[in-house]
Parts: sequence; structure tokens; C-alpha cells
Amino acid sequence: MATASQIREALDREREFRAAPACASVPVKASGCLWEQEFTVRRADMNRGEKSESPEAELLLPSGEPWEVTFPRTDPVLSEMRPGDSVVGLIWHGRVVELRDAEGRRQQTSEGPLGRPEERLGGALACISFGLSALVGSLWTLFAPGNRRHAKAAAVVRWHGVGMGAAAILTLWAQAANDWPMWAIPAIWGPPALLLLASMVAFAVAAHRGDLDDDTPPTT
Repeated sequence: MATASQIREALDREREFRAAPACASVPVKASGCLWEQEFTVRRADMNRGEKSESPEAELLLPSGEPWEVTFPRTDPVLSEMRPGDSVVGLIWHGRVVELRDAEGRRQQTSEGPLGRPEERLGGALACISFGLSALVGSLWTLFAPGNRRHAKAAAVVRWHGVGMGAAAILTLWAQAANDWPMWAIPAIWGPPALLLLASMVAFAVAAHRGDLDDDTPPTT
């Protein structure tokens, strides 16, 4: 329910952004209209290798006032920014949500409203499929300690969950790379997920019955 609520809020925010008009003049306070502001790059840090730090940049207004922005990734604009470069920032609700460089390339900042519903949906599918199967597999083993058949069936469940989670991540990557609509994520992920689910049930039942046991007698 929490994930569904977040996706709905992200969709509402994206619709509001796409429908926002251009500001007639420089907004003096946070506004729902869109304003393009010229900045000069003071510094740009990729922060590669820093797990807790997001890529960031410090921009300067024509007045010299600094404005710091962060990014979810480094490409395509941040990685090419150098001190002294001129960029154009798109301001919405008092925040820079997008940057455009001199060559016309655009990049969403961490405040950008576009693409968030897709990321949340893909992440939710990956987390739910992997997390739920890991939980079921772990509880199965916990309530049947020492039982080889139950342990094997639990392992089957966990590994199939890894496959469904990986399929969700690959689907999200393909959707982002090809700019497909959000409904493409469940449409593409659904068939392989159902096949993996059917395979998981079949192998788990077979393992529970002992069909996967190695009945070959040990050699002497």
C-alpha cells in the first residue's frame, strides 16, 4: 500500500510538472510555474567511489549567489560540466529540477519529477519478488530444521526469487534506456515472472516429494 501511494504521488507530481506554464517574470518565491535561469558552473563533483555521496554541482547565479544541486547519476550533463561553463537550470517550486548545457543536453536533478514512478515500480517489483521469496524460503527452513527435502525446496524458492528480482531490474533498465511508458514494466516483466513462479512451484513440490533426491548408492 505504501509503494502504491508513493507511485500515485509521483505520477501526480509528474502530471503537475508537465502541465506547468512558463513564468511570466522571475518568481520571487517558490512557484508552480517554470522558469529558466542561467548559471555558471563553479564546481562539479562526480563522487565516484563514495557510496553515501550523490553526484553534485555548485552553480552560481549572475549575482554570485551559490546554488547547490545533486543528481541521481552523472550522465549526460554533469559528467561534461567544467568550472566556468554556462548552463541553464529549470526552476520549479523553488528548486532546480533540470539542467541544460550549451549543446542542448538535458539532465534531471535529484529534485526532478520525471521518471520517478517507473523507478519506484521497478524497484518495488524487484524488492517484493526477491524479499518475499527469501522470507518464505527462510521460514520454510526454520520450521523444518534438519529436513533435507524441505531445505532443498526452500533453496528452490529463494533462487527463483532472485531470478524474478533480476528480471525486474533488467526490465527497468530496458524501459529507461528506450523511454518506454510505465505500463511496459509490468507488461514485460509479467510473462517471465509467471514462468519463473510456475517453475518455482513445480520444483519446490518435486523437492518436497523427494523427486530431486540423489538415489544413486555410494560407491565403495
